[in-house]
Amino acid sequence: MRVSWAELYSEIEGCRKCRLCEGRSNVVPGEGNPKARLMFIGEGPGQEEDRQGRPFVGRSGELLTRMIHAIGLERAEVYICNIVKCRPPQNRNPEPDEAAACLGYLRAQFALVRPQVVVLLGRVACQYTLKDQVFISRDHGRWFPQKGVWFMPTFHPSALLRDPAKKRDAWEDFQKIRDKLAELEAEGGDEA
Repeated sequence: MRVSWAELYSEIEGCRKCRLCEGRSNVVPGEGNPKARLMFIGEGPGQEEDRQGRPFVGRSGELLTRMIHAIGLERAEVYICNIVKCRPPQNRNPEPDEAAACLGYLRAQFALVRPQVVVLLGRVACQYTLKDQVFISRDHGRWFPQKGVWFMPTFHPSALLRDPAKKRDAWEDFQKIRDKLAELEAEGGDEA
């Protein structure tokens, strides 16, 4: 059954499927263009995201916004969300049961947006999205076509802030994203 954005956000707002709801200030469902060609998926909200109820608004978010802008897009043109919709304590990685509780929401977002390209920001996003064994250090910038959608793992912006030497690799990945979007537009959005 397909739900509307309003129904989905209302369900996320009232969610109590896992223990993450107990410590949240706000749910962080996602934001952006509801019909975006490009979707970004991270792991989970941090402290600032929990405070504002918006994804990627802290230092990592500022960097992601600059990276999106560097490939000729505005943040409002893409859709940004996370595996889990509530902040894990001390910004730890989501536990498998927490991710499982939210995956239905992510699938609904994916079905509503229907992106052509999905960028997985970091290991956790890959772990819960791609069935393949993916290692960011090895597989960043590599395309994983699935059912007509192009998935690419890349470094989480927080990893780039911790290790600026990875920024060159991330920039090359983002150039591939830009090129793939242009290629798909030229082809009329043909499937993978």
